[in-house]
Amino acid sequence: MSTATSTAATAAPTTTAATAAEKTGARTDEAADLIGNARERIDSLDDRIIGLIQERMAVSAVIQEARITSGGRRVNLSREMEVLGHYRDALGKPGTALAMTMLELCRGRI
Repeated sequence: MSTATSTAATAAPTTTAATAAEKTGARTDEAADLIGNARERIDSLDDRIIGLIQERMAVSAVIQEARITSGGRRVNLSREMEVLGHYRDALGKPGTALAMTMLELCRGRI
């Protein structure tokens, strides 16, 4: 075994586990605990939001198929404008961008 290899083999292993404060950017354990718990709640909310968007996509697909089957267009622009306005009114300008992304996801492909 070479000297470099034997030195590396006997060196103390480095730990990659970060403390809760390091993971959260908090300066105290109490703040790290609070942040950790809040992040778990956010992750749960994100999972619910994703599920609701997936459900909305499925409902939108039913509407689009009915519209196309009846001879209409896949997208109803006046309805999309209503949705954009609803999100803008509830969430401000960023709500419009969020609604645009959601509408894009829900347009799908039939």
